[in-house]
Amino acid sequence: MEQDLIRRAEDLARRCVRTAEVTHTGFLTPAECALLEHWDARSADCQLLLHGGGAEPERRVAFFLPDWMDAETFDPNEHLCAVEVTARFGEPGHRDYLGAVLGLGIERAWIGDIVIDGGTAYIYCLPSVKAHLLQSLEKVGRYGVRTREVALSEVPAPQWEWKETEFSVKSLRLDAVCAGAFGVSRAAAAEAIAAGLVARNYLPCLKPDAPIQEGDVLSLRGKGKAVVRSASGLSRKGRIFVRVGR
Repeated sequence: MEQDLIRRAEDLARRCVRTAEVTHTGFLTPAECALLEHWDARSADCQLLLHGGGAEPERRVAFFLPDWMDAETFDPNEHLCAVEVTARFGEPGHRDYLGAVLGLGIERAWIGDIVIDGGTAYIYCLPSVKAHLLQSLEKVGRYGVRTREVALSEVPAPQWEWKETEFSVKSLRLDAVCAGAFGVSRAAAAEAIAAGLVARNYLPCLKPDAPIQEGDVLSLRGKGKAVVRSASGLSRKGRIFVRVGR
């Protein structure tokens, strides 16, 4: 799968350079975005830009910009859309909205994040499926819904609920921080890392001594995701205080 994505990116980059027009993928997962950010085979005549349509998106589209365009002149409104979905007499969950959209025959890569605000959801999507969403999405879960297109700027920022945890480590290495972040023993964390169950910044990491810094995103399969909020200060015994959000 990784090699397929890289080959696809190489093809889109070449097409961008050849036509001097913007090319793009569908919406990518965080892991796929991280893979492309670490991809070092991109063309010098083509700039890679990841954009999801809103603030702090999880799923983003990889855009390849020709040499006459940069991130500041790129207008996401020309390449991405947002559809507001309002439920009548209920508040469906994320799974309900996603299931309803996929039930219309729309592929997952054609839609991005779904931001829920009470009984209203905002769905980022590619322009190619906007009309289908507006015309065909009539029910989500048990509730009837109405739809309308909105500007990207009208979509509210997602409200994440984070549970913060504080602990101390002898050194900022992956196995130690994972143990504290997910409430497991250091030995269990090391075993999970060796088994390929741990990712750092959405990419698998098999090194238990890999360095960790503020802002890193860690995930342990079956335990969820944690963001390193801070890593500073020393205890009397010389241990480093770490604060993570899950």
